[in-house]
Order: sequence, then structure tokens, then C-alpha cells
Amino acid sequence: MKILVLDPGHGGQDPGAVHQPLREKDVNLDLAKRVRSYMENEYDVKVTMTREGDTTVSLEARAKLANSIKANYFCSIHHNAGGGTGFESYQLSGSASKEEKSLQEITHKEVMNVITIKYNRRDRGIKTANFHVLRETSMPAILLEILFLDSAGDRELIQHELFKEDVSVAIGDGLAKAMGLPRKVTTDLYKVIAGSFKDKKNANERMKMLHEKRTSAFISTTTLNGAPYFRVQAGAFTDRANAEKLVEQIKKLGVEAFILVETTMQPTPTVKPAPQPSTPPSLVPSQPPTGLSIQGKAVMNAEELNTFVKAVNPNAPLVGEYYIQIGNSYNIRGDIAFAQALHETNYFRFTGVVKREQNNYAGIGATGGEVRGATFSSPEVGVLAHIQHLFAYASREQLPSSYPMVDPRFDLVTRGTATRWIDLNGRWAVPGTKYGQSILKLYEKMLEESITVKNEELEKMRDMLVKVRNQH
Repeated sequence: MKILVLDPGHGGQDPGAVHQPLREKDVNLDLAKRVRSYMENEYDVKVTMTREGDTTVSLEARAKLANSIKANYFCSIHHNAGGGTGFESYQLSGSASKEEKSLQEITHKEVMNVITIKYNRRDRGIKTANFHVLRETSMPAILLEILFLDSAGDRELIQHELFKEDVSVAIGDGLAKAMGLPRKVTTDLYKVIAGSFKDKKNANERMKMLHEKRTSAFISTTTLNGAPYFRVQAGAFTDRANAEKLVEQIKKLGVEAFILVETTMQPTPTVKPAPQPSTPPSLVPSQPPTGLSIQGKAVMNAEELNTFVKAVNPNAPLVGEYYIQIGNSYNIRGDIAFAQALHETNYFRFTGVVKREQNNYAGIGATGGEVRGATFSSPEVGVLAHIQHLFAYASREQLPSSYPMVDPRFDLVTRGTATRWIDLNGRWAVPGTKYGQSILKLYEKMLEESITVKNEELEKMRDMLVKVRNQH
């Protein structure tokens, strides 16, 4: 397992930059802890901190710790001051190796994509310096200066919960990419429980009755509120549908049963990629999208959408089919709508105010703070609302009758005011001056990993996307 050292800058008697009520040492530590928590939950990595609290740690001690445990990577987290604004990162001046430069570029780009694209803050670039923690560490090292404490706009973001969550995820993902860390995968086991008893005698009687009805079962012991309980377990499945079938069978015997879900996180196994099968002709689009309008046919298929997001977030819901199917019904580009959903939900991680159980993939009605927006009954309904909301912006035509109206804000949209994705700037997201461009940039990345889009089509689409970014 690889080792990462996170170094929250300053601490103890050294407060770092200070701008009331913020002290750099505090925000550095808070962000570093968030990064550690995220990485330990999502990746197969050991994270060590140079300080866990408000303690004074010398620069020599920080570098010595990283060297003594033979860390694979060192990241020092700071916040800036001095009359500027924006994000920058540092590597050792003069003697940085190609590996160090490459690792820094990967990490910098991941963080920059959030800070500059989503939050419209300046990218101050990749810089070099002779900082002690960069010079004296024996492994690749990077120092991040997130934003400026003495900039009113930067300071407002630094204190915003959503920004802190977004940046901690971006730093974690950037470091993981640089280190080549395998992401953990979630394994769910669906256990069918046919009774839970305080008295083991009652559990034995239930198990005996099930055996007489030709239903296998055994007793497992657990502790609830400090007391032992005896559960009668009739089965365990990796497929929930099979567990639900057994529950129904047991209920027909006159016994109440329920499903207990146990989730474990395991490192992603390292395997050689299987050869890609040739794509059936029916799945290959006849033409690439023309223009950058919201209306039109998708280029990518549902399987590619799901595969793309699963590579980033293995726990993402499989909604690609809904985006393609419903998008086609409304003549909305479902694959770009899917990219918009990834942008809104941080790859379905839901690190903002909208939560996973809301099935709100477009942030409909969410305005920040405690206003979490609309909630939909299922993933399919959530996608339908998203497509209908796009249709409201892109067209003045009557809503097709193929699906019921579920978008609660459809009638609040001035119809036909955004026919292109970049027209959503300042409408879907406020101020959102680069909102549409950020969606298209993510879509370009999705296209590059597509197996059905031909090279010439990809180049044509990429040229169009670049022109949009340059012109706007």
C-alpha cells in the first residue's frame, strides 16, 4: 500500500497568514483532514498527517517524518495572502525530476478544474520555490496555495462548506491520480433475516420451524445497544432481487422477514483490461452532433456513460440508459445532459447541498444554504425532470406527451431562452459565467474515452468545443 503524507502548513505558535476571523493554520488543518477522510474512504492508501491538531511542528520534523516512513508522495496544504487572488502550486526549483513535474501537473490540474472552472477563481499556475519541505523530502512533493485569506471573494469561498468539500475531493482525486492509487469498490451483501430475538430459545424455535418448511436457516449473534441478539438468517445474496424473492417466500410461510444490507469497501483488483468487443452496428451513431445546441441526438450510448462515471465513482447510479432513452424522446442530447449531471453532482458523489436520496441530478430548485431543491421518487423520475427542464429552456414547443410532467419548475422558465449549452450561463447557474463551457469541457473528456465515436468525428467535435471555449 502506498503512503501519502499530508502536511497542514503552520500550527501552534505559528498561525501563518491571519485575516480575522481566519487563521491560516486552522483552515489548513481543516482542509487536510477532509482530504485524508475522503482518500481513506475512496482509495487504497495510507495517509499520515504531520500534525493532527494545533501543535507546533518544525519544518525539519515534517520532512523527517515523511522520509522516515518512506512515503511515496508529500503534499503540503496552505492558504495564501499578500494582496492577490486564486490558486497556485509549487514544486522544488532547479532540480525537480520529470516524475515530480508530472505528478504536480496532474494534481494541479485536478484542483484547478474545480477552483477556476466551477468557482471562477484565477489559476496562478505551477510555480517553483526552494521551500524546506520540498527540498528536504526524499519523495515527490508538492505545496498547494488554495486561495487568499485577504481577498474578500476568496475568503468567502474558503469559509463555504460546499467549496471546502469540492476542493478536498479535487485534491484527493488529484493526488490519487498522481500516485496511481486504486479506488476502493463497494460490495453489498443482502442478508435475509427471518427474525431477531433476545432469547436464543426463540431463535432456535424459529430456525426449527423454517427447517420443517424446507427453508434452510442458521443463527448468527450480534450486539444491539450493548445487548446480545440472535438473528435467524435464511440466506445471503450479492443480488438484491434474489434476496427479495426469498423474503417473499418466507412471508408466505407466515413469518416476517427483512433484508439486512452489509457494505464493505475493498481495493479495486488489478486486472488486465479485457479486449473490447466490436460495437454492434445498431449502437454506432450515423452522424456526429452538429453544432452545440441542447436539442439533438446523443453520440455516446448508455453503456459508455455508465462506464465513464464508474471509473471515477464506482458507487454512481446507473442512469445512462435513462438519459439516452428520455433524451431521445424529447430530442435533447442525453449524453451532454449526463455530463451536466456529473458537473452538478460531482460525479454523483453529492458533495453539495443536494443529497443522493433526492434523485435530483440537475440541482433543480437548489439555491444553496438550506434550500436543497426538489426531491424525486426514483432515479428515472429524476432524469426525466432534468430532461424536461432542459426542454423548457431549449424549445418553445409544447411538452411531448410521452411522459408525465414531473419538473416542478418547468413553468417558471422563460421558454426558448437557451438553445445552446453556453446559453445556460447565468440562467441555470448564477453567476455561472462559464457554466456551459465547463459542461462541454467535461463532455469532451467523455468523448475522448468513447469507443463508438470515430476519430474523425471526435476531432471535429473537439475543434467545435475548443472554438466555443475560445470565443466565450
